[in-house]
Amino acid sequence: MNFLELVTERYSCRAYRALDVEKEKLDYVMECVRFAPSAVNKQPWRFHIVSKDEDKARLQQCYNRDWFKTAPMYIIASVLHDEEWVRSDGKHHGDIDIAIAVEHLCLAATEQGLATCWVCNFNAEQCKEAFGLPENEEPAVVIPLGYAADEPKEKKRKAIDEIVG
Repeated sequence: MNFLELVTERYSCRAYRALDVEKEKLDYVMECVRFAPSAVNKQPWRFHIVSKDEDKARLQQCYNRDWFKTAPMYIIASVLHDEEWVRSDGKHHGDIDIAIAVEHLCLAATEQGLATCWVCNFNAEQCKEAFGLPENEEPAVVIPLGYAADEPKEKKRKAIDEIVG
């Protein structure tokens, strides 16, 4: 599949089948994440794989939605603030870097026949406490990962002339 086909196939999945993700597919996805670019190549991130039942239950308390609980596993993507590059005007790039890496994750997962969803509306402080994350680490995104049990809805996108000037 070409890149345009890949990006149009990826969608925010909100229902997952009760199937485990194969280790080989997870390893492939995380290898793709490893090669994501970051400002000054700082790679200010940490990815936590959440697949044990007790860990999943703790994470589900941070984002208590029925659809979220259907995922067989999750990945917590965190910014390491003491490692992020800061531009000369004080602009921190950790959030940009983690976004690039997470989109690599989502696209690689799609290529492997897996589904994902960006979840940013979770209780980050509760997540940090539940997983004992250090002071410098901020959980930024949680990505449920698994095989889709739903169908993508029509993607509404602006026309090209509305976004290109």
